[in-house]
Amino acid sequence: MTKSSKATKAMQAKIRADELALSSAEFQRTAMASKLNWLRAGVLGANDGIVSTAGLVMGVAGANGDSSAILIAGVAGLVAGSISMAGGEYTSVSAQRDSELAALEKERKELRDDPERELRELAWFYEQKGLSLDTALVVATELTAKDALKAHAEAELGIDSSQQVSPGQAALSSFVSFAGGSLLPLLAITGPWVDFRIQATIAAVIASLAITGFVGAKIGGAKSGKAIVRNTVVSALTMGITYAIGSLVGTFHF
Repeated sequence: MTKSSKATKAMQAKIRADELALSSAEFQRTAMASKLNWLRAGVLGANDGIVSTAGLVMGVAGANGDSSAILIAGVAGLVAGSISMAGGEYTSVSAQRDSELAALEKERKELRDDPERELRELAWFYEQKGLSLDTALVVATELTAKDALKAHAEAELGIDSSQQVSPGQAALSSFVSFAGGSLLPLLAITGPWVDFRIQATIAAVIASLAITGFVGAKIGGAKSGKAIVRNTVVSALTMGITYAIGSLVGTFHF
């Protein structure tokens, strides 16, 4: 046996020995990626709820200082925004899922009607990735033998056929996160501190957006400083503009 063959045998033995650990690690990464996607969606939903509700109640506060009017507007905005977010998310995810299922069904039909052509297509794909034709054919053959649909879906369509997002879960997540985010500015501006409710709302919103900006940045692996500044500046502009417009409109009598 040549030195090269011995090295190859040794490497194969190590790969076999590590196979269970590698499989477990891959499973954990897949599960973690799914959780992070949901967490990211939740942070964004909460962020939308904070900014939109804060802008709404600040606008009403600028036009009309009555606590009842502010509360009614805030609750209406919370409910309408949560339902709108949930409905939009359900529609969007449903459309994406329908498209993916249609693409998978088309791929399944092609595999059934002409498996040899599909094998050549998969080999060509891996050849374009930099493998030699012989190696690409071996890879394509082995992947096809294990799970042909999964191999083609991931390579050609970028779809994981074993994981489909639930529209219902996505809608529920958006509803809860938006409603949760909306509660903070609503509670801040309708609290017992009537003389300082504007200041309390601004402080509460900026603090909460700094937190969501920090969490969102950490999830995405980005620098938290920029995300925090971006979140707080957008919020400050939103509240300032809506309060100014509300104050201007409040000067008119209809």
